[in-house]
Amino acid sequence: MANRIDAPSDPVRNQIGTGTLIKGNIESGGDIRFDGNLVGNIRTKGKVVIGSTGEIKGEVFCNSSIIEGKIEGKIIVDELLTLNSTAVIIGDIVAKKLAIEPGARFTGTCNMSSGYEQPKETTKPEDKKP
Repeated sequence: MANRIDAPSDPVRNQIGTGTLIKGNIESGGDIRFDGNLVGNIRTKGKVVIGSTGEIKGEVFCNSSIIEGKIEGKIIVDELLTLNSTAVIIGDIVAKKLAIEPGARFTGTCNMSSGYEQPKETTKPEDKKP
């Protein structure tokens, strides 16, 4: 009987190493660990880890994230964003939950809501019909 090779049951994991420079956008369905440099955006349904040597100039959209390196741009996280003590964020944060270790640096605005959630429409009092 022949063995059949199935797709791995683990989610996809991507790793970009130190010394790697990427100019462009990254899209993935799985987790990403980034230790290099990116000029562009990251969009994934998984977790993004920016290592201590990682630097991103662009936007990051993900489910959860741990930042040890530097981001210049907006980061939008559906669940938990963790800024470790070496993290530097210059830009805006949108996250449902935020954990910041002493020593982390953040310059920008922070909105504590679900990352991808669209704002609900509101009805103005004058729009209501009697």
